[in-house]
Amino acid sequence: MQHFHRLRIVDWEDEASALRMIRTAVFIHEQRVPEELEWDEFDIISTHVLAFNADGQPVGTVRLLPDGHIGRMAVLKEWRGIGIGRAMMLKVLEEVSNRGIPKAILNAQTAAVRFYEKFGFQAHGKEFMDAGIPHVKMILQR
Repeated sequence: MQHFHRLRIVDWEDEASALRMIRTAVFIHEQRVPEELEWDEFDIISTHVLAFNADGQPVGTVRLLPDGHIGRMAVLKEWRGIGIGRAMMLKVLEEVSNRGIPKAILNAQTAAVRFYEKFGFQAHGKEFMDAGIPHVKMILQR
């Protein structure tokens, strides 16, 4: 059983290469998201959570925008299923709480809706397509 080691809150400027590596592997290569849709102007203003394995290698990430939008949750394939996503979600929701942001919002891939429901998120509105993948908007009222 592989274990992950720690989580860090990081800025894009400090950890862009690690953040890009994870998201390129998961979204661009694995999920075939077009590269021009993956990178946007929000990375620079977001707070990012980076998960590291015991060897100090980055294995997961999620970002939080100042308005409470959570997105770009990604865990490298070989590190899934051991609680990294859950740990990152708890960490990002702690940030939401610490900043007094009234609600957390995310666009969940429909396959991940049950995962987010465990944290209290509720689906709102109709399913929609984003980068060719079905999503639904989910909200967590604080």
